[in-house]
Amino acid sequence: MAVAVENHFSGDLSGIAVTRYQHGLPTRQIEVVEAGHPVPDEAGEKAARRMLEQAKKLGPDDLLLALLSGGGSSLLAFPIEGLTMAELKSLTGRLLKSGATIQEINTVRKHLSAIQGGRLAAACRAPVLALIISDVTGDDPTHIASGPCVADPTTIDDAKAVLAKYRIDFRGPLSESPKAVEATNKVIATAYRSLEAAAEVFRRHGIRPEILGDTITGEAREVGAEMARLAHKTRGPAALISGGECTVTVTGEGGRGGRCCEFLLALGIESGGLWAMAADTDGIDGTEDNAGAILTPESIRRGPDPRGHLARHDSYGFFSALGDLVMTGPTRTNVNDYRAILVP
Repeated sequence: MAVAVENHFSGDLSGIAVTRYQHGLPTRQIEVVEAGHPVPDEAGEKAARRMLEQAKKLGPDDLLLALLSGGGSSLLAFPIEGLTMAELKSLTGRLLKSGATIQEINTVRKHLSAIQGGRLAAACRAPVLALIISDVTGDDPTHIASGPCVADPTTIDDAKAVLAKYRIDFRGPLSESPKAVEATNKVIATAYRSLEAAAEVFRRHGIRPEILGDTITGEAREVGAEMARLAHKTRGPAALISGGECTVTVTGEGGRGGRCCEFLLALGIESGGLWAMAADTDGIDGTEDNAGAILTPESIRRGPDPRGHLARHDSYGFFSALGDLVMTGPTRTNVNDYRAILVP
């Protein structure tokens, strides 16, 4: 996004772009900082502090152009006063393993942040324009990067309710977020548009696409099993295409693997074997180095102990043994997950 602005913006331009490690690109005017994701770190905190300081210096004749996409919630890591980075890291890790939805996680984050939940725009005297790539179901700007430029409708009590729901003990401070913010927020890319593009590819190859929606959520293994049952009821040839963001509730240490691979493993076990693909559009499924994986009609038969791998959340290990991981490297965009099931 920063490169695109440099190529097309006319006039004086300066700023900071923060992205995850090994995801940066060369820029001429905008400084690029790499930081921790999905667990925040000190590099993100330092970048967020500098962003907020620069925003406060802008006047009415300037423009604050905010380029926001998925991942910003952890990358803009600026803990509120009284909260340490160590505490923020620990709480983020527990939330990510809890099975909470991204909306619930970001509800908590917005009350721990000095820059999110509308605080970036609230600190600026210049006009604010936020251009947003959506990676969350529903495309609500308040949940994308935890809404730095959007008035936050949630409260401290909402954040406490999320923590209580998932039995997360947190005794640190929480801060109320702005309920009125002057800013223009425009969502310029969505998961659904990516599904429409995929549908056109299948259509050109004589396969009927069925878009199931971009708001599919729930436990990845349960969604995979349900999709298997749906595939058996579908008249082929067809492609069942969906987006959204599933969750993986990890108990104990767990294995390796993200929601896309866990979805596929459950799909394969329940269906007995289909051609399918699931991948995160940013190139990273959870915290591993793969975007997702490919399921074939032979995967479950050839793979090592599929039910055991699913039970310990080690879907990465299962598909890695087969050589069927999807490895794209950084795509430098993020419109949530992509899933396609081919019904013969």
